[in-house]
Amino acid sequence: MAFELPPLPYGFDALEPIIDAQTMQIHHDRHHGTYVNNLNAAIEKHPELGGKSIEELLGNLDAVPEDIRTTVRNNGGGHLNHAIFWTIMKPNGGGEPSGAIAQAIDSAFGSFAAFKEALSAAAVGQFGSGWGWAYLENGRLVVKGFPNQDNPVMVGGKPIFGVDVWEHAYYLKYQNRRADYVAAWWGTLDWAEINRRYEAAR
Repeated sequence: MAFELPPLPYGFDALEPIIDAQTMQIHHDRHHGTYVNNLNAAIEKHPELGGKSIEELLGNLDAVPEDIRTTVRNNGGGHLNHAIFWTIMKPNGGGEPSGAIAQAIDSAFGSFAAFKEALSAAAVGQFGSGWGWAYLENGRLVVKGFPNQDNPVMVGGKPIFGVDVWEHAYYLKYQNRRADYVAAWWGTLDWAEINRRYEAAR
């Protein structure tokens, strides 16, 4: 079963003015689409991997044949990261979290403000291309920057939500102002979906 590009759960312009429609269309259709195509091409060389989920592949990269391991890491990571990314945002999102994720944030960071500062710093400070991720590690919420298309599943974590800080995610609108993009991105978050992901991960 080939991996598929998931449709965006909203229109390309739905996150305006925070994320512009042109960036969304290029990002989803071309960048994410290319990751899916490259991942499928790699898996075709090893049909025995065809039944594995993307989490299973990335969570045990040492078991992936060496000739496609880097391709699966980069493009499989890109597929999983973006499949999560599109769903944790929504039109008219943002605000303060509530429910279980709010309790987890307070428990691990003391306050939402401290958590927001930590995740923003991880994302803005990630050298080169990468992501800032909030994820569960041994049942506790942590934040960390990850390079390229790496995902917390590669280190045994359970990804809850993250921000893409590859330049293609923001450069048309924000140019080199990554910090401005990350600050604005908080206004897109779908806390109901993030709560659902957190409950499932627990």
